[in-house]
Amino acid sequence: MSVRKRKWTTRKGEERTAWVLDYVDRKGKRSLETFERKKDADERASEVAHDIKTGTHVPRNESITVAEAGAQWIEQAEIDKLQRTTITQYRQHLDLHINHDKWGLGYMKLADLTAPDISHFEKALAQAGVSEAMRRKVRTSLGSLIAQAMQDGYINRNVVRDGKRRKMRKVKKKRLEVGTDIPTPEEIRKLLETVEGRFRPFFITAVFTGMRASELRGLCWPEVDFKKNTIHVRQRADRHNVIDAPKSDAGTRTIPVGPYVMNTLKEWKLQCGPSDHDLVFPTATGKIQNHSNIRQQQLIPLMKKAGIVDKDNMAKYTGLHALRHFYASWLINSKEDGGQGLPPKVVQDRMGHSTLAMTTDTYAHLFPRGDDLKEIQAAESALVGT
Repeated sequence: MSVRKRKWTTRKGEERTAWVLDYVDRKGKRSLETFERKKDADERASEVAHDIKTGTHVPRNESITVAEAGAQWIEQAEIDKLQRTTITQYRQHLDLHINHDKWGLGYMKLADLTAPDISHFEKALAQAGVSEAMRRKVRTSLGSLIAQAMQDGYINRNVVRDGKRRKMRKVKKKRLEVGTDIPTPEEIRKLLETVEGRFRPFFITAVFTGMRASELRGLCWPEVDFKKNTIHVRQRADRHNVIDAPKSDAGTRTIPVGPYVMNTLKEWKLQCGPSDHDLVFPTATGKIQNHSNIRQQQLIPLMKKAGIVDKDNMAKYTGLHALRHFYASWLINSKEDGGQGLPPKVVQDRMGHSTLAMTTDTYAHLFPRGDDLKEIQAAESALVGT
């Protein structure tokens, strides 16, 4: 392996200088790499020597581009049968950001990708108005893309995951407020008193189970246990109206319900009619309900009809997730306040959260606190014996 200086004259008579790294890999294949500065050539020589020694060297002339690696990444995701919504998100990250014509990295060779390139890419995203949350998602996708390329032998290191990450400003998570983000018990009573027709069972089930909209849309009758008063969540309908498993293992759960819900569903089952997947809440023609249609044609008009509106006389809660938030608050609130007073771990299980931290980060402020002064006095007395 050697680094040598090369001089030549261009057709215009201009003298040029470069530094050439000349080496032979373990397979006996000779490679040449050219650099403007000797320092860069020396650093690359050290890197190549290490990689050849450890058996991880990939010649730059054999490297594929980021765009090509992205296409193979998507192909592997399809082979692994990742959820359709996940693959759709990956494609969006590639097409709209990673391979963007102006600031994207798609044209670059994987072997030439450096930590500064990643930093410049993120800055370009920020300057283009891409939100911080989306930039984090895109970076994660880029890291996964490179990790797949490493497995396929196209590159030997992941500059996204291994490099020193630029600290992003931590976004302060907005605290959910009852009456603003979470419907009050009185608002829920108004909603349930107002709703009628084929969507009455849907909203009653949503309020008293906290199921996600996708889980309600994918719920089938065999998962409703009328003998044990439970509903099993084992599948969901994604945004493309495809029945699939819950996104995480925690999403698969059993939710106990009361007689109000069960009696409502018993009556509804007699009227429901057949559907493609034996759905509990199908359309009138037996198909999977569209999430947007439920929100726009049912929830928002229902809020207005029930008088649950803001100062501009618009629907106060415009997303089905508000009903899920109410269910969580109903589980958490003390019995004296009309809730169930359940501990965080039970709330996590009922909500189908993957971690306890997710539950406490979202709803910790809703858990009732005791009398701090009394508790402190009792602890002091126990410690000092007074």
